[in-house]
Amino acid sequence: MFSFFRKKAAPPAPTVEAPAESTPVPAPAPAEAPPTPEPPAAVAQTAVTEPAVPSPVAAEAAPAPRQGWLSKLKAGLARTGSSIAQVFTGTQIDDSLYEELESALLMADAGVKATEHLLADLKRRVKEAKATEPAQVKALLVDAVAELLAPLEAALTIGRHPTTVMMVVGVNGAGKTTSIGKLTRYLAEHDAKVLLAAADTFRAAAREQLSVWAGRNQVEIVSQEGGDPAAVSFDAVNAGRARGCDVVIADTAGRLPTQLHLMEELKKIRRVIAKADASAPHEVLLVVDGNTGQNALAQVKAFDEALGLTGLVVTKLDGTAKGGVLAAIALWARERAAGPVPVYFIGVGEKLEDLQTFSAREFAQALLD
Repeated sequence: MFSFFRKKAAPPAPTVEAPAESTPVPAPAPAEAPPTPEPPAAVAQTAVTEPAVPSPVAAEAAPAPRQGWLSKLKAGLARTGSSIAQVFTGTQIDDSLYEELESALLMADAGVKATEHLLADLKRRVKEAKATEPAQVKALLVDAVAELLAPLEAALTIGRHPTTVMMVVGVNGAGKTTSIGKLTRYLAEHDAKVLLAAADTFRAAAREQLSVWAGRNQVEIVSQEGGDPAAVSFDAVNAGRARGCDVVIADTAGRLPTQLHLMEELKKIRRVIAKADASAPHEVLLVVDGNTGQNALAQVKAFDEALGLTGLVVTKLDGTAKGGVLAAIALWARERAAGPVPVYFIGVGEKLEDLQTFSAREFAQALLD
């Protein structure tokens, strides 16, 4: 069963962690991407919009099975899988095989360090298993990749705080606002009361897009045209706590980690949120585009240094993404003082059901099959 309310024990149980007790959570229903909205009227001060009545939509079909989603993931990573699969078409396990595999892993954006780690681990496994066929080596490589990625497998848990405050960050074009909309839908369908904060106050399209998601999901939104992002976030946290919301999600402006003055603004938002709730933000999520290769690792490092990340959402694994960068992120996470940054979700398309929880074993199989 699909659930993102699992506790972090392995294997995770599909339950919601409430402040008092946990309850089972059903699978979510799919939804279409939000329509292009009409620009909302400007407001002079921060305002909380009451739940909007969404436009009539066709009855939604039953949730697609996870197997269908895995097929999309495999299709998205097919280019990487085919290049690696060619390495194992020979009849011998020799230096040539490992050299070809090294090149294939580097081309898959695994990076030098992760490639060296996987090759060393694979050679050890081959020796211990006394493998004699290339096909056996491929199966052992799946095990090695799955073990490397395993620390990244964790679930987003709601309910440890009366109001869970999430701050979502990322560069422009990573799919940040869309991911927030899908996450909001998931939470709303599981009876969580959600409040959105449109803290990307200088890009009208971002506020409009978030407003459409708020309307479709019938949740409230705090927004202010041209206002201070930190002030909007502060008001949203206070409003969420006063209204008994389970979750407050702050959508921040997209920015490059090299834009130091904008990164400082994110730090300010984080500090101001803490003034509204000393324990917040409880989650700082980075949305990264799976097509950006090793640049994704650079983004993770930069945003983590500035904000202290608690989770990742990897999007756009349905196109030309190579996927190997997760191995690089996993290897980096081993040296992180605060522990690994989990991958809560990965996305393979625009539909609601195309955003699913991350499984190390499933991803390794999709990457190498």
